[in-house]
Amino acid sequence: MSSEPAPRPVPRPSPDFTDRAYWAGTIKMALSRFFVLQVLHDGPAHGYDISRAVERTTNGCCSPSEGALYPTLREFEQGGYVTSEAEVVSGRERKVYTLTDKGREAFKVGLDAWMDATAALTETGRAATVRAEAQGSCRC
Repeated sequence: MSSEPAPRPVPRPSPDFTDRAYWAGTIKMALSRFFVLQVLHDGPAHGYDISRAVERTTNGCCSPSEGALYPTLREFEQGGYVTSEAEVVSGRERKVYTLTDKGREAFKVGLDAWMDATAALTETGRAATVRAEAQGSCRC
């Protein structure tokens, strides 16, 4: 037996909160999940169509990769928010995802939450602009 202490885990570096990419990535990840629900709220779709519809709907702001989309769809399916059914098209099998009633409720709750956040951000932006103008340092 060794009397040496177990090695301590290497701490993860903290994120750079001054980096716009940090905030953009965090926002896009959350928005992508919401827009997957929104696309399926419009009707059943398979993964590729969901990804393209999210990209179109957000004007390219959110473009979920396969590595992000399919784990999200699996999580939604496990939670009962979507169902999937295999379909064969041109000899290839693909899953078509359909929003459940629970998924529709999640979309509505998510929409309300995003609308609240958007309103708060808009108000915060207006207040910051007013303060900056009052200080004579508006960079508009």
